[in-house]
Amino acid sequence: MAMVIHQTDAVIVGAGPVGLFAVFECGMLKIRCHVVDALEAAGGQCAALYPEKPIYDVPGHPQILAADLIERLSAQAAPFHPVYHFGRTVVALERLDDGRWRVGLSDGQAIEAMVVIIAAGVGAFGPNRPPLPGIEAYEGRGVSYLVTRREDFRGKRVVIAGGGDSAVDWAVSLAELAEHVMVVHRRPKFRAAPDMVARMQGLPNVEMVVPYQLHGIEGENGRLSAVSVATLDGAVRRLAADALLPFFGLASDPGPIAQWGLEMERHAILVRQQDCATSRPGIFAVGDIAQYPGKLKLILTGFAEAAAAAHAARAIVHPGEAHHFEHSTTSGVPTA
Repeated sequence: MAMVIHQTDAVIVGAGPVGLFAVFECGMLKIRCHVVDALEAAGGQCAALYPEKPIYDVPGHPQILAADLIERLSAQAAPFHPVYHFGRTVVALERLDDGRWRVGLSDGQAIEAMVVIIAAGVGAFGPNRPPLPGIEAYEGRGVSYLVTRREDFRGKRVVIAGGGDSAVDWAVSLAELAEHVMVVHRRPKFRAAPDMVARMQGLPNVEMVVPYQLHGIEGENGRLSAVSVATLDGAVRRLAADALLPFFGLASDPGPIAQWGLEMERHAILVRQQDCATSRPGIFAVGDIAQYPGKLKLILTGFAEAAAAAHAARAIVHPGEAHHFEHSTTSGVPTA
């Protein structure tokens, strides 16, 4: 069977918030986009890790849930009819003789485009799992590495392990629903925002289990009944529990991107700040995967980078065409 090769103007790698906004910015400049993402739906980390977590630093929204932000960004991109390739990864990148790029996908298809915009966040990511024997049998039931529905923890005894922002933020959030929340950390000092730590420590149904670390789990048929914790001296304590949430950070890997010949530094792609161009012509990087001096890893920074990359890409996609920059209030947006 012949390989299916799609033709477009730009390939956007990553359908997180910055990738979705890049679709909008490209659309406003008459750049057609195909979007590739390893997940089964748009949203990136916002959808996979914290869809019900509020975000406070998106301009114009004093507070917005991550899932709602993704829904609105998808609606904003929709008038430009992007083609999504979900559940697929980019496995190959080839420069063609005419200067275009051929992007090979994991399903055997390929996309040819004038430019590639990498908005892959931290790359492929997964949780750092605690080394507890038999924990695999409880994953997806009693043990979870992310919270997608707060309601799942209503009335439950929840053990949260970790001392960073995720552990503290979810302890505060789930305390509104859970019967009891126990926070296990190897030392009394937490690495999270001080005001959130103070809120957590002041909640009546949140118990600090310090200085302890995870030791073992108990249960039957994938149903969790208890978590054992231990001090460095070996003193063991048993915590009756219905759910365990280990928050020990994410292990990220740029995956095949690292083999594309781009100049990189610590799993990040080095770009020119003014237009987010990489070391290879026609390839741009935006969002958390892009790095330059003074970079702030914020969603709003990624939005600005997406706009800069799209305007630089326009000169490649539409060479020689005069461009009179217009604000959206003047040009408007096509109706879907």
